[in-house]
Amino acid sequence: MKKNIYIFLTAFGLTFPYYFIFKFFAANQGTPIPAILQLFETNMSAAFNADLLVSILVFWVFVYMESKRINLKNWWLFLPATLIGLSFAFPLFLYFRESHLENSK
Repeated sequence: MKKNIYIFLTAFGLTFPYYFIFKFFAANQGTPIPAILQLFETNMSAAFNADLLVSILVFWVFVYMESKRINLKNWWLFLPATLIGLSFAFPLFLYFRESHLENSK
């Protein structure tokens, strides 16, 4: 049951943010430069992005330590998954972690 929730959250974490990203690129003729410039344009957007960057760092440490603890192979694949988004990578890791723990029983 947990695995089903995690895989749903993985799909949601991919589609929901990218809906807004695609809308942004459609409005800006697919040019990424305005997106990069706007990431830290205001103090509020800078705060959200700083929080996200710290959360990604915490996620990387958690993935490394938890993978070593439970002997999960190929743990490093979840690190580049954060390039897609933390909302994608984190539930994906939880899905594979749960699968690994179920198979280890």
